[in-house]
Amino acid sequence: MAKTKTTFFCQSCGSQHAQWIGQCKTCKEWNTIVEEVIEKEEKRAWKTPENVVKKVSKPLKVQDIQVNTEERVVTQNNELDTVLGGGIVKGAVVLLGGEPGIGKSTLLLQIALNIPQKVLYVSGEESQSQIKMRAERLQSTNSNCLILTETSTQQIFKNIEQVQPDVLVIDSIQTLHTSSIEASPGSISQIRETSAELIKFAKETGTPVLLIGHINKDGHIAGPKILEHMVDVVLQFEGDRNHTYRILRSQKNRFGSTAELGIYEMLSTGLREVSNPSEILISKKDADLSGTAIASTLEGVRPLMIEIQALVSTAVYGTPQRSTTGYNLKRLHMILAVLEKRAGFKLGAKDVFLNVTGGIHVDDPAIDLAVVAAILSSNQDMAINPNVCFAAEVGLAGEIRPVSRIDQRIIEAEKLGYETLVASKYNKIASKNHSIKLLLVGKIEEAFATLFA
Repeated sequence: MAKTKTTFFCQSCGSQHAQWIGQCKTCKEWNTIVEEVIEKEEKRAWKTPENVVKKVSKPLKVQDIQVNTEERVVTQNNELDTVLGGGIVKGAVVLLGGEPGIGKSTLLLQIALNIPQKVLYVSGEESQSQIKMRAERLQSTNSNCLILTETSTQQIFKNIEQVQPDVLVIDSIQTLHTSSIEASPGSISQIRETSAELIKFAKETGTPVLLIGHINKDGHIAGPKILEHMVDVVLQFEGDRNHTYRILRSQKNRFGSTAELGIYEMLSTGLREVSNPSEILISKKDADLSGTAIASTLEGVRPLMIEIQALVSTAVYGTPQRSTTGYNLKRLHMILAVLEKRAGFKLGAKDVFLNVTGGIHVDDPAIDLAVVAAILSSNQDMAINPNVCFAAEVGLAGEIRPVSRIDQRIIEAEKLGYETLVASKYNKIASKNHSIKLLLVGKIEEAFATLFA
């Protein structure tokens, strides 16, 4: 029998301690140390096949290293392929996290049913009949998708040897356990060991592995932080369960950009890809209302048109309120200070509420001018022409600063039918043959005089 010993792990960062302590010495969190019994064995769930030849690495000069083109598995899901950088790289391990009920299992099952390659979908949370009911609701059947209900990694790898799948899906990593460790599923040591076995399998066989991860009450993926470091890609599925739209973000991607964004709409038949995000980010209204402005922003390489809503009212209480949704509150304070100091608008005694519609959070400074326009529109109670959009940054001196990739923003505004785009006169615009009217300004006062003349 293997020797059994007791160790203590931090549930927040996964660090190991010799004894229980109140505060973790690594991450400084309180009351996160738990005791786990570990039984170490030489036997592991995944054994390297005899036909797999391990390559011996040797140091090479940079100019002597040969770069091979990465083979990718196209998922037939354009939004996910865009976020991943063109598809799933063979041998990559992708971790997908999100709130309970947000649609993680639905997304990966939908992908597993549509991929032409052979897929093994392993579920530790649902029975095969439950998954069949979901597949029928998705109205997609794929004879190449095999369903397995199992939580033991030893049994999973036995089935993998028989099936030889091209893609492996695990739902979820917190439900798996290995017999080499005497600990309950979902514990720090079990998550670390089972994920290490799956990563070893993916790298040695070149089989892509898609993992679903639970999150804790703080919104982080449950388990040790080292899990996110070990995998190749970390995706976050965001959204409100009370709304139909979901946003897929990339927090880590070794094979592509982390600035990409995927948008879905949750329907009774599954997740629908939203190819034109502006349709959900701009509200439909019959009458022109004050306090709204359209901004042109970029998420990765994708230009988006978003709607900024502002409400400015006299402060009833002594201290004016400042509240934002989807926008940085500190940046709003800076813009209000610029408007008061540089442009002469007295907003210090007024409540200001700002909202980016569609449930999206934007950090692009190019929406500053749209924020200013929405605030001034609400303050003056004068509506902005709905065919006008904005793309410029506001500086501390009150100047309108240029933004990157202005030509992409202009083309997107033209495509969506906007007639005027307000931008900085210091922008270097490559093409002059645009059907949209370009209103180039240098200061906030110029923009205000033009819009509210």
